[in-house]
Amino acid sequence: MTVAVTAAGGKLGRLVVEALLAAGERPVAIVRDPAKVADLAARGAQVRQASYDDPAALDAALAGVDRVLLISGNEFGKRVAQHTNVLRAAERAGVELLAYTSIPRADSNPMLLAAEHRGTEEVLASAAVPTVLLRNSWYWENYAGAVANAAQSGVLHGAMAQGRVSGAARADYAEAAARVLTGEGHEGRIYELGGDQALTGADLAAAATEAKGSPVRYADLAKDDYAAALRAAGLEEQYAAVLADADAGIGEGLLEVTTGDLTKLLGRPATSAATVFAQ
Repeated sequence: MTVAVTAAGGKLGRLVVEALLAAGERPVAIVRDPAKVADLAARGAQVRQASYDDPAALDAALAGVDRVLLISGNEFGKRVAQHTNVLRAAERAGVELLAYTSIPRADSNPMLLAAEHRGTEEVLASAAVPTVLLRNSWYWENYAGAVANAAQSGVLHGAMAQGRVSGAARADYAEAAARVLTGEGHEGRIYELGGDQALTGADLAAAATEAKGSPVRYADLAKDDYAAALRAAGLEEQYAAVLADADAGIGEGLLEVTTGDLTKLLGRPATSAATVFAQ
């Protein structure tokens, strides 16, 4: 069986490839720039070059592949078309399973981040290949920069009110994806994936305090004020707006996941926020 991972040079894709290598697979790592994964090639990964915008290159990259993980792209406004390119190439290649990294409750989630996931899932619903949806909640690593700053300032800002976020380490989601790609009986499944901890802003501040050894408190802001703070910190305007909207969505419970699907796939507890923050 040949398993391929798209966007294998990214943070999540690299971890999935590493998990597959650790499981004894020789995965296909599909990347735009092969130089970024030279170390993975040295460890046994098959590196193939393709971008989501190049159907011919995707055909070549997926030749002989049995299962593929389509990791969602990061070019807002282009993602549905790009993901569709990968799907069509997978159909032409006769892939037996395509897994897609989505977002919790994508079919009804009103967050800005969810729109293109929902569009992609609608395309996948009529795919000529079996699919499985990996609806990943937040990575604890998403807070790494904010936690590092909060350790200095003593304040962790957000716009999540009293909402809770079910996060996990990026490596947890990667391992779960690898297990789905190499396991059986996942066709047609929808996995709502989130960690064992559902944390409020105050809980995140407590985890930061534990990890960094410096007192951190949580300060809640209105969504627009939080977006302004993110822009002031150097984030591009659209990205700041998306992150602030996501935080407000957390306040509405949109990234709280209670299915236990991640723990079931892993066969162990998910990694705690404090552990990730300490790293």
